Amino acid sequence: MALEVEAWFMDDSNEDQRLPHHLNPKELVSLDYLAELGVLYWKLNPENYENDPELSKIREERGYDYMDLLDLCPEKVSNYEEKLKNFFTEHIHKDEEIRYCLAGSGYFDVRDKDDRWIRIWMQPGDLIILPAGIYHRFTLDTSNYIKLMRLFVGEPVWTPYNRPQEEHPVRQKYINGLTHKFGETIKAH
Repeated sequence: MALEVEAWFMDDSNEDQRLPHHLNPKELVSLDYLAELGVLYWKLNPENYENDPELSKIREERGYDYMDLLDLCPEKVSNYEEKLKNFFTEHIHKDEEIRYCLAGSGYFDVRDKDDRWIRIWMQPGDLIILPAGIYHRFTLDTSNYIKLMRLFVGEPVWTPYNRPQEEHPVRQKYINGLTHKFGETIKAH
């Protein structure tokens, strides 16, 4: 089990979205760079998620009072291919997206400040928080299975706003935060 999440810049191949899509040579992305983009990460014990004091602390500090579990695989999800296609459509949300991998594996892809795709490989124990307004998408890897815990503040709202959303107030707030952090103009694509 990796001690930290694996992330890398992606190639622009149109091959199966479930493949790793590494650049050649590979170009890995650090946790520090992900944090600069607002992506937060924790490595937790997925076998103890019901009684994990670290998970409880994160939930309490960030106000995540609603939780559900999601099993994604062809056998358990009706319209599996259509759902996977929807998850893989580039979008933003008004709120943070919090996902904790309990079993299996999959990829969250996020855009960096230069509009390059970064692939984040979620494996058991990985908890990530994507900030409101970041362009992202999700797909399973070739294992075709992941069990995720979804956390929310209040009642769950999962409304995707598909790209382009440059004028959306949440996107503007996110871009303004990056501009402040990096001290430069961020590409608006």
